[in-house]
Amino acid sequence: MRGSGVLALLGLTLVTAACSAPRTTTPGPIAEPVPRTRPTTPTATAPPCAVPTGACVSRVQRLAWLLRDGHVVRGPVPAGFGPPDQATPAGSFHVVWKDREHHSRDYGTDMPNSVFFAAGGIAFHAGPLDAPSHGCVHLTDADSAAFFDGLNVGDAVEVR
Repeated sequence: MRGSGVLALLGLTLVTAACSAPRTTTPGPIAEPVPRTRPTTPTATAPPCAVPTGACVSRVQRLAWLLRDGHVVRGPVPAGFGPPDQATPAGSFHVVWKDREHHSRDYGTDMPNSVFFAAGGIAFHAGPLDAPSHGCVHLTDADSAAFFDGLNVGDAVEVR
């Protein structure tokens, strides 16, 4: 035991000596902080449709726009679509009818803020953007409410 005490004392002396030794090198300059820049906002994407009043949908870009009198009033907003075997149809359509609290009898699911525009019950409605639809255009809750309020029966819908 006596020998280990001497070693411990010797170790403490070495550590103390190393910590209290004068610096032999001059520290380098302190780096200046990198200025933070604001994240850039994405540039607004123009709708790829010629719809003056209604809705424009780009399946390739996975975006939708709501237009009134030639001006974008909402969008681009993210949109979800059907898989290849139940693809969201492309073409020119018109809003046929609307149902704020629609429930699909075919699929047993709620379709809030439904705006129907194509045969087979195809509509804009609130739904998960990361899960495929059965051909409908899924929008977030807020965007589906805006499309429901902003689209009237007879308005044009173009899906590309």
